[in-house]
Amino acid sequence: MTPDELRICNVVDTLIRKNRSFALWRIPGESPRFAMQTSGSARILYHIEELDEQSGFVIAPFHVSKQHPIVLIRPDIQKLPPYEETKVSYSMPAEQEFHHSETLVSFPENPKEDYSRRFNAFIEPLRRKQFEKLVLSRCQTIPADRANFSPAAAFLKATGRYKYSYVYLCHTPATGTWLGCTPEIILSGEKGKWHTVALAGTQPLQNGELPIEWDDKNREEQEYVAFYIRKQLQALGIKPTETPPIPVRAGELSHLRSDFSFPLPDNKKLGELLKRLHPTPAVCGLPKEETYRFIRENEGYDRSYYSGFIGWLAPEGKSDLYVNLRCMNILPGSFVLYAGGGILASSEIESEWLETEAKMQTMKRLINSIDKS
Repeated sequence: MTPDELRICNVVDTLIRKNRSFALWRIPGESPRFAMQTSGSARILYHIEELDEQSGFVIAPFHVSKQHPIVLIRPDIQKLPPYEETKVSYSMPAEQEFHHSETLVSFPENPKEDYSRRFNAFIEPLRRKQFEKLVLSRCQTIPADRANFSPAAAFLKATGRYKYSYVYLCHTPATGTWLGCTPEIILSGEKGKWHTVALAGTQPLQNGELPIEWDDKNREEQEYVAFYIRKQLQALGIKPTETPPIPVRAGELSHLRSDFSFPLPDNKKLGELLKRLHPTPAVCGLPKEETYRFIRENEGYDRSYYSGFIGWLAPEGKSDLYVNLRCMNILPGSFVLYAGGGILASSEIESEWLETEAKMQTMKRLINSIDKS
């Protein structure tokens, strides 16, 4: 580790211990950025449209609730403070405690058996054609020696390992500590020129290369997402320019992605647009409202901030918001990893289970690499 990397780790890990609200992120092809709130609590919101005209780093859950609100970190400083300063400054009031999400997540004794039961419950309405697509996810806990684990070192390792993904590390008293490497943009752009993607379908890389052949299930899954985005934009009177789907890399996996570019005359209404887009069929299903309700009632756990969205919001500048995938919640004694996959009537349980296993490897590789370093 270089002296500069060691400094970053010392500063960032100290900020987490001091319960500060901050975010560290890296957009593919760019240098890492930092934002921190130096006083007061991060802003708490309960409706996505409240993000209209707001600026800062956003952490939004799959389902907004009192336990998991939308959190907006005000960027009081955007440069990493000196280590000596973090040791003596920036302490939060004693009454502000860590987010105790570990008490809210129960883990099945036999994860595969539990997944099998959920899968059967999900595929039945698909075969009856009640729904077109559902996304079934799960979480897994891994015991951790937090004293010897550096979240900042994991972030730095991720920026080198996952060059094509959006990598972030953030902490607030309301959310706890989250780390992720996500390939999926929900909204990015500036000055009226905006961009989103329809990303779905999953295959492993083939000898390190992008696969050429994609089966009907994966193509159909991706088209559902593209159709939904098309429909949501058109409902706002937006006529997007759309590219054909192509395979893209995300760590050791590949997905199909089509890109949508479009004008947005009023940049101040980003919250309204985000409300229409979130959650996309890539993390929820079709039709949206019915599948959203079905998932919450039948998935068996609270997704928390997994499959929500995260990133920099700046109506007067450049915004970069991503769907929160390939992520984990870093708790004092454990890591909680999340992964999911799209279920169609044609889906097979073993391949879907293996897909969630493959997606969790993104975080597991980071944990193992830091534990060994």
